Amino acid sequence: MFTELSLNERLLKALTALSFEKPTDVQAAAIPPAVAGDDLYVIAQTGSGKTAAYVLPILQRLLEDESQPLAPRALILSPTRELARQIHKDIQELARFTFLKAELVIGGEDFKVQAAKLRKNPDIVVATPGRTLEQLSAAGLDLSAIQTLVIDEADRMLDMGFSEDVLAIAAACPAERQTMLFSATTGNAGLKRIIAEVLNEPRWLELDSVRADTPAIRQQVIAVDDNAHREALVKWLLLNECQGKAIVFTNTRVMADRLNGVLRTVEALRVYVLHGEKDQKDRKLAIERFKDVGRGVLVATDVAARGLDISELDLVINFDMPRSGDDYLHRVGRTGRAGAEGVAISLVAPHEWSLMSSIERYLRRQFERRVIKELAGSFKGPRKLKASGKPVGAKKKKEDKKKIKRPKTPKPAAKRKPAVPKGQVIVSPDGLAPPKRRT
Repeated sequence: MFTELSLNERLLKALTALSFEKPTDVQAAAIPPAVAGDDLYVIAQTGSGKTAAYVLPILQRLLEDESQPLAPRALILSPTRELARQIHKDIQELARFTFLKAELVIGGEDFKVQAAKLRKNPDIVVATPGRTLEQLSAAGLDLSAIQTLVIDEADRMLDMGFSEDVLAIAAACPAERQTMLFSATTGNAGLKRIIAEVLNEPRWLELDSVRADTPAIRQQVIAVDDNAHREALVKWLLLNECQGKAIVFTNTRVMADRLNGVLRTVEALRVYVLHGEKDQKDRKLAIERFKDVGRGVLVATDVAARGLDISELDLVINFDMPRSGDDYLHRVGRTGRAGAEGVAISLVAPHEWSLMSSIERYLRRQFERRVIKELAGSFKGPRKLKASGKPVGAKKKKEDKKKIKRPKTPKPAAKRKPAVPKGQVIVSPDGLAPPKRRT
C-alpha cells in the first residue's frame, strides 16, 4: 500500500483520487531510496509505472524542503516531446493538492512564451535536451538550484544522439544533487559512460527489463506477401478485431502518410497520423483527438513508441517489423499497460522473417503464428527453418573447380633450310649476289 511508503498526506490524497491503491514493483522498490536522496539506476519496462516512481519522491522532497530558491529545484529530461507532455500531465495529477508547479520546456513551442513561464519560478521543469540547452544559452533557464535530476528513457536518449547534450546539462546542475536514471535496457558503452559521469554511487534496481515476459499481451505474427497484402490485412483487423483504439506502426514517415491515406478511405475508421516531420501543433492535436475518440486508429512511426499513455488501447499492429527487439517492446508496450490485456500483431514479409526470428530469440519467446482465412496469402512462412528459427537458405551448387587436363599441343617444328649437297653452287634469288660454293 502507498500508505506504507511514508508519503505526504496530500500525495496520498491525490493517489486515492486517481484510484491508485497498490504500488507497482518499480514504485515499491524505487520510492523509499529516492525519498532518502540516493542516486538510482533503474531498469524497468515502459508501462510499469516508473513515472510515478520518480515523480512521487520529487514531490515528497520538495514538500519537505523549506528553502524557496528563485529557480527550479527539479529537472526531468525526456527524449521526446510526447513523453515530456505525458510526464508533465502526471505531475499535475499527482501534485493537484499541493502548491507545487511544473512547466514544459520542449521544441515546437514558442521560445519566448516558455522563457516567460520559466521566470515565474516553477518547482519542476520537464524538458527535452535540445530546447533545454537553447534556454540555457539564452539565460532563460537557471539550473543552479537543481536538487534532483531525472534522465528518463536514457537508452532512447542515447539512441537519438543526445549523449553529449545530457552531459552538458548535467554539468550545468550543482554537483551536490540527486540523480535518477531510468532505462528499459542495460544499454551499451554510451549508457555506461553516462552512468559513470552523472551518477554518484547509484543504487542499481533491475526490476522489469525490456526482455522480461509480457503475459498480458498476446503477441501474434501474420505472414504477408507484399505491401498491398499488408494494407488489406490492416483494414480487416481494424474492422473485425478492434472495437476501440489501435496504433499501427510503420518504419518511415513516407509509409505512415501513405497508410493514413489508405485507411481514410474506410468510412468506419477515424484515422490520425503522427511522425517526426509533423508540426508540433499537428502532433499535439492528433494525440488529443485520438485520446478523446471512442474508436480510432493512430498511424505512427517510432516517435510515438515512447511517451504515449493511452488508456484502453486494444490493439497494436506492426505494419513494418521493427528494427530491433527493444523497438519491438516499446511499440507493443503501448497496449497491455498496468496489467490490462492487449494484442500485438506483426505483419511479416519473407525478407523480414529472419529479423522477426532474431527478435523472438532476444525476447526468449515465440510469437503465435496466425492466418486470416479471408486474406490468406501465398507466403505461409519458410518451408524449412534452422534451429535458430531463421529460414534455411537455398544452397548454391558449387561448380566443379577441378581443372580439366587437356593434351598439350606440340609446337610446330622450326622450318629448317634444306641441306645443300657438297659441290652445289648457291645463287641469291635476285641473281646479283656472288655465288657461294658449299665446301
